[in-house]
Amino acid sequence: MSELLLARWQFGITSVYHFLFVPMTLGLTIFIAILETMYVRTGNELYKQQTKFWGKLFLINFIMGVVTGIVQEFHFGMNWSEYSRFMGDIFGAPLAMEALTAFYLESTFLGLWIFGWDRLPKALHALSIWMVAFASNLSAFWILVANSFMQSPVGYAINNGRAEMTNFAALLTNPYAWHQFAHVLFSGMVTAGVFVVAISAWQLLRQSYPDFFRTSMKFGLAWAVAGLLLVMGTGHLQAQFMGKAQPMKLAAAEALWETANPAPFGVAAVIDETKKTNPFEIKIPNALSLLMYNSPAGEVKGIKDIEKEYIAKYGPGNYVPPVTPVFWSFRIMIAAGGIMILMLLLAAYFAKKGTLATTPWLLKGLIWMLPLPYIANSTGWFLTETGRQPWIVFGLQRVDQAVSPAVGAGSIWISLIGFTLVYGLLAAAAVYLVQKFAKQGPVDTPLTPVQPITKGATLWN
Repeated sequence: MSELLLARWQFGITSVYHFLFVPMTLGLTIFIAILETMYVRTGNELYKQQTKFWGKLFLINFIMGVVTGIVQEFHFGMNWSEYSRFMGDIFGAPLAMEALTAFYLESTFLGLWIFGWDRLPKALHALSIWMVAFASNLSAFWILVANSFMQSPVGYAINNGRAEMTNFAALLTNPYAWHQFAHVLFSGMVTAGVFVVAISAWQLLRQSYPDFFRTSMKFGLAWAVAGLLLVMGTGHLQAQFMGKAQPMKLAAAEALWETANPAPFGVAAVIDETKKTNPFEIKIPNALSLLMYNSPAGEVKGIKDIEKEYIAKYGPGNYVPPVTPVFWSFRIMIAAGGIMILMLLLAAYFAKKGTLATTPWLLKGLIWMLPLPYIANSTGWFLTETGRQPWIVFGLQRVDQAVSPAVGAGSIWISLIGFTLVYGLLAAAAVYLVQKFAKQGPVDTPLTPVQPITKGATLWN
């Protein structure tokens, strides 16, 4: 296996591990901050216990996010040194800002929040978790500023074979960054909301701390449904912008080989990448044009025509990403989101009727829904990164030009296996700890641990 392919596998695996924990951090910090604000405003001890319980699970997730993220930065100087040499002047700036403005802010106020219970004034303690939420999402913004330059370069000039920044404000206002940030933020809301709903469903099924987890279920459902509606809206806007900034990615996501007006949306397809055709496909007529232009008519360029344009612009080469995995990752993401919205709306309906806590089959379904936001997040990022191939920086540097010539396949194999095993053990430890503390419940709550749940007990009371 070549050094290039090994380096890509290594970065891909570490990125997927890291991104398992990032959305949860983004969404759960705001959720916890809202809970503590409700406690400060009302003095209701139940909200304080909610804050502490979900805060404990958040800390496990946060620690894993930090640990898995640190290793990624070493990749840039080792396996991808040519990328760093070409892009370092631009890519390094938002990464430095992320460390200086977000990570230190996040760490400082997280420490105050952890050790400040009953030591700081209530309002100041609540402000600490709000600062953690702000800093966590600011951190995500800086990372996405860097990534968005790779998707749609702005504010640069090429000097002596390197990309150099000419306009920092252009990086900050890059439309791709803002589309990505909104989508990632609301994906975090969905992940956190489904996490809260699934654990609450599990505890309600066990009839443990019913008052506590009925309240958690109510808040979790509201948070997850709001996040899903927002993520669908921002995803639609992001897809429309992607059609302008990266038409090849859109065409690959639809396995659209020929330019079409109006363009259909492919529900499923058997794709022959060698012959550049789809022997079998199920399509919804006009639907892709409707999604892209909010109108049933509108031209969407196909892969073949875009490839000709790229060859004329960038020279001979293969500019088509792997269509089959990009096509199906998009549909897996959509399917996961569709199942979640149906399940959550159904749960909200039963909750409103006051029968969710006494409907075991639905509670079990909500528990099994827990992997879906993680699947949607991972396939969404796979689409984002793989759909850009063969570029590592769109239009400026190909992936094969970015890998380090000095790192051998043997060294990458050793580190790849090592990282995968260590990350796997850490992920298993995180799952174990979450299970342990979730099962333990709010141990310092004054509520009775086990109470029978009657059919008339509604989540909304």
